[in-house]
Amino acid sequence: MDKIQELQNIIDTHERIVFFGGAGVSTESNIPDFRSVDGLYNQKYDYPPETILSHTFYRRHTEEFYRFYHDKMLFPDALPNAAHLALAKLEEKGKLTAVITQNIDGLHQAAGSKNVFELHGSVLRNFCERCHAFYDLDYMIKAEGVPKCTKCGSTIKPDVVLYEEGLDQNTVNGAINHIHNADVLIIGGTSLAVYPAAGLIDYFKGDKLVVINKSPSPRDSHADLVINEPIGHVFSCLNL
Repeated sequence: MDKIQELQNIIDTHERIVFFGGAGVSTESNIPDFRSVDGLYNQKYDYPPETILSHTFYRRHTEEFYRFYHDKMLFPDALPNAAHLALAKLEEKGKLTAVITQNIDGLHQAAGSKNVFELHGSVLRNFCERCHAFYDLDYMIKAEGVPKCTKCGSTIKPDVVLYEEGLDQNTVNGAINHIHNADVLIIGGTSLAVYPAAGLIDYFKGDKLVVINKSPSPRDSHADLVINEPIGHVFSCLNL
């Protein structure tokens, strides 16, 4: 049987589907995976992306952090792709109970998904570190250098989880609950290399584990179905 047809059958014959996704879901919306260090990083920055996006670096080199953040982490013109739209449709039909994402771009919500657990936060939310005033993405894009609060003058920090920072426990607990109660877990567009997020899939005890990723992942051997193709292409082939 064709692998995409097999996925179609799994979706058709199961309820309580949960999707766990990573950067590969957004690359088809032209949002690059910052881990793929290219010549541009080497030309413009003195540190690797993982160092710049750490809590320590944010504190010690805030201006350099924001230079990278503006250049490489904000994509206001990005639009949801076929994968985002298909997942929103599955939720609307009552098939999908939750989207659990490692992405910070808000594209699942833009596509119409309601029950989204953002493990690493979102660039759409930004808060003053002192008075906790809220600022949207547009304010952050227009801010020059280090963004400052208009109310108290303190630094505004994106509501994203940096390296060395812990995940939000309520978000983690919600994600674990949905994974644990799922009949089907679809893992898509992630190498499952970032912990603790990747460890959450250990809570899955359901019937079918599906992995959709362009390259092999550590969970392929445990999966009932592995599709090594772009996730947007896979979802665009389904009849939902």
